[in-house]
This record gives sequence, structure tokens and C-alpha cells, in this order.
Amino acid sequence: MKRSLLISVLLAMLAPGVFAHEVRPAYLELRQTGAETYDALWKVPGLGESLRLGLYVELPVGCTNVTEPRASMVNSAFTERWTVKCEGGLTGGEIHIAGLTSTMTDALVRLEHLDGTTQVTRLTPSNPSFVVAAPAGAMGVARTYTVLGVEHILSGIDHLLYVLALLIITRGGWKMVKTVTAFTVSHSITLTLATLGYVHFPPPPVEAAIALSIVFVAAEIVRQRRGVEGITARAPWIVAFSFGLMHGLGFAGGLSDAGLPDRHIPTALLFFSIGVETGHFLFIGFALSLIALMHKAATRLAPINQPRLAIIQLLPPYAIGGVAMFWVIQRIAAF
Repeated sequence: MKRSLLISVLLAMLAPGVFAHEVRPAYLELRQTGAETYDALWKVPGLGESLRLGLYVELPVGCTNVTEPRASMVNSAFTERWTVKCEGGLTGGEIHIAGLTSTMTDALVRLEHLDGTTQVTRLTPSNPSFVVAAPAGAMGVARTYTVLGVEHILSGIDHLLYVLALLIITRGGWKMVKTVTAFTVSHSITLTLATLGYVHFPPPPVEAAIALSIVFVAAEIVRQRRGVEGITARAPWIVAFSFGLMHGLGFAGGLSDAGLPDRHIPTALLFFSIGVETGHFLFIGFALSLIALMHKAATRLAPINQPRLAIIQLLPPYAIGGVAMFWVIQRIAAF
């Protein structure tokens, strides 16, 4: 009972971020074509068919447009393309996204150098600018993509909700370890295959299927609470492996936005996956620690009668399943 009550509190804490993963980031790509020239691509989330977020690129002093920006509005996204010349190149210069501090979205910046190396940076409302560094080596790529992996999973409320559902149904222990390991192996397979272009699935059906996987596990928790153990309760690692293949395709979408540095593709893939797993275990550690701390405090609560206990035990799976079912409908409607 107390465990269910504590998990309900955890869900309430996650509630403000339920829609956070659905906010599309702005995207700036700068591809170096010469010693001082770059092709620029700027994408801004749209607000309907003709409006856009008020976000604007400010390049370092000394940068001038070689061509006028060509603008278009496609699939509720505002896009601009142009060519720019920066005296001495961009290294050491500051790139700023004006208007970012007034939004709740992020901006992903990808800079591709002539030698094929890539610098990827995520700008936020609290940190709307950065200084362009010299081309990074393997260690720099490892650090950048580890951070990207951690940020991607911690901002993906749907993925975290799935992990929480697995945590509830396994009830911790060795079964949870095997389940998380199976999930890791499976999503790493599809993440690698999709990012390298060996498999491709349209993002909307993948996102809907991810939400549906959460509904499935939530329903299995309800069955378990009522004394009927389904396949997830008996062998959660099989379900985690199966649905992990779809979640890996979702992770690949985040990595595709950032792109891969041509000379360090294996390093970027490996450390992005490490970052995703680091985010998983940070969340699991946080959830278990919070439940343990609150369980200690809850031991002082008065006992709850059986009918009320049965209702409380069903709160977490119904909350998880309700949110996930909303995502299913929302994402199918976006097809």
C-alpha cells in the first residue's frame, strides 16, 4: 500500500513535465564549405500554418550573408536556408539564439567542419549562446554525445514512464536488473541500425507505438494487482526486450537530429548509448531513493482499511496508463 502511495507521489512530481518531450526544439545547422564560408539551415517550430516562434540566429561579428535567406513553411515548421561568410571562420566566435530566453524550448546547433568533424551543442532558455570550439577529437565527441544521451532520456517523459512501469511490476531486485539489461540490449540494436540507415520507420507510428507499450505494461500491472500474472509479471525481460526495439527507434530520432561526426561514428554511437543508460539509472536511482525516503516517513501513518488499500494500489498503473493512452490518441491523430 505504502509503496503504491509513494509511487503516486512520484507520478505527481513528473506530471508538470508530461508534455515536455512534445516541445520541438529549434535546429541550426552550419556546414562549412570553404575556409570562411558556411551553408546555414535554420528550423523553427511553427505556431499554426503561418506563424512561428520568435527565435532568430545571431552569428559572430564579421559574418555576412552571401545569399539572401530562402524561407518556407512546411509541416508546421519555419525553415530558412542561406550562405554566410565569416572572416577567419567561426572558431572562437559566439553564436546566440535571440528570443530563446522567452520560450520553453531548446535549440540544437550542429556545426560540420571541412574535415568532417562535427560539434553539436544544445542551447536552452537559461543558456542561449555558446562559443564555437576548434574541431573536437575522439574525447570531445565522447563527452558531447554522452551528455546528449543523458539529456535526451531525461527529457523523454514517455521513456521514463515506461521504465517506471517496469520498475513497479518487477518490484526491484534481480528481476529488475535482468529487465533493464534486456531493455538496454534491445534498444541499442535498433538505435544503431536506424542511425546508420539500415532500417527506417516513420517517426509518428514509432512514437504512437512507444506510448502503446506503456499502456500495455500499465494494464499488466492492473492485472497483477488483481491476482492475475500476465507475461510481463512472469517474464518482464521478454517484454522489455520486445518493446525496447521500438524505444530504440525513438532514441535514434534524437540522435539523427544531432547527426554523427564522419570520423567518429562508432565513438558517437557508443557514448550516446552510454548517456542514455546513464540517464536511465539516474532516474531509477532517484525513484528508488525517493520511495525509500518516503517509505520511512510513511511508516508513521495509520493503517488503511482493505477497500481503500485496493483503490490506492491501482492509482499508479491507472495514472501511467491514462497519460500514455492520451499520448496514443494524440500521436495517432498526428499521422
